[in-house]
Amino acid sequence: MSQAKPTRSRDWSWPFWPLLPLYPYGQRRTLQREIVKDTIWTFDQLQGILYVVVPVRMTVVRLEAGGLLVYAPVAPTPECVRMVRALETEHGAVKYIILPTVTAIEHKVFVGPFARKFPSAQVYVTPGQWSFPFNLPLSWLGFPNQRTQGLPIQSSAAPFADEFDYEILGPLELGLGPFSETAMLHKRSQTLLVTDSVVSIPAEPPPIVQLDTYPLLFHAKDSAFDQPADTYENRRKGWQRIALFAFYFRPSALKNPRWGEVLRNAFKTPYRSRRNYFGLFPFDWQPHWQQSFEQLRGNGRLLVAPVLQSLIFNRGPQTVFAWADTVSKWDFQRIIACHLDNPIAATGKGFRQAFEFLCEGKDITEGGHPGGDLPQADFELLKQISVQLKKTGVIPPAQN
Repeated sequence: MSQAKPTRSRDWSWPFWPLLPLYPYGQRRTLQREIVKDTIWTFDQLQGILYVVVPVRMTVVRLEAGGLLVYAPVAPTPECVRMVRALETEHGAVKYIILPTVTAIEHKVFVGPFARKFPSAQVYVTPGQWSFPFNLPLSWLGFPNQRTQGLPIQSSAAPFADEFDYEILGPLELGLGPFSETAMLHKRSQTLLVTDSVVSIPAEPPPIVQLDTYPLLFHAKDSAFDQPADTYENRRKGWQRIALFAFYFRPSALKNPRWGEVLRNAFKTPYRSRRNYFGLFPFDWQPHWQQSFEQLRGNGRLLVAPVLQSLIFNRGPQTVFAWADTVSKWDFQRIIACHLDNPIAATGKGFRQAFEFLCEGKDITEGGHPGGDLPQADFELLKQISVQLKKTGVIPPAQN
């Protein structure tokens, strides 16, 4: 794990990172990819904690009438803005900026700064926006006051209705505030845009994660005394463990840290740099971790993340399933989600199947899942969190 630290660049700089203290902090590289020729582009950046890094994604769509629509903006670093400006030169100005969630801060925090870089764009937000600990007006959160409005409940009333359908999920009441997400269908390209509702987990680390492989190699370690070489096998090993940690927080294959031993090893290891958390390595993986990953990934199927299954979507299963049923009737051939695999080859049938865990008789707090093939033991921490959040009134009980 002797890889050199990547050179810092003003092009990647995001000076407001203390507002969102997620890795990679003030240096956010952007990776652009064309998904549909001359029509759809994605822009990936990174986010994470403890080197548990995953892509966060913005999608840009060319409008037939001229100009661009931006779904779920990322940090407007000089590099990112320059890439979008290049598209503007060829296809027209950014006309619409869409905030498709009311909950996820990693999407909300960038909308205001991004909109200020594109002052002619109209900003449309999913209805029911809120903030914590104080419910502040959007203008106080950096959104341009004169250019920001809620998405109409009916997509036919939106100014881009000729090219897009959309359906708003929720709101699901969660105690602190509601959960909502707006799925959008770009009709001409048969492309569905979603935020967090479904993902597909790649077996290999996504390209944006491989621009700096240190987090991958950090999680490829088996102890504080390891320093894995930068090889394909170790990158893959690190990524698959990152995925398990990101989706379950503490999968069954990850033992509870024995902090006394963790601290002793931190003092003994020769690898005690600041970047290496001064030798602290609280991860103790059991041999069956790879089996858990394969069960989670399921050959790249569409998946509702276990966190959403056990803490959010089961608070309003009928509402969620009705939304999924509506979206599944749309004519799409691919899905672009804001995280992980991109694009995902999928149709409405596969989308609807991802929500089968909400069917009557399946209680996700007891480990239910479409096909019943995810180990109940991997949900243990999520079930404990659910119980505690219900006891404190942060979230309501699960519904049948």
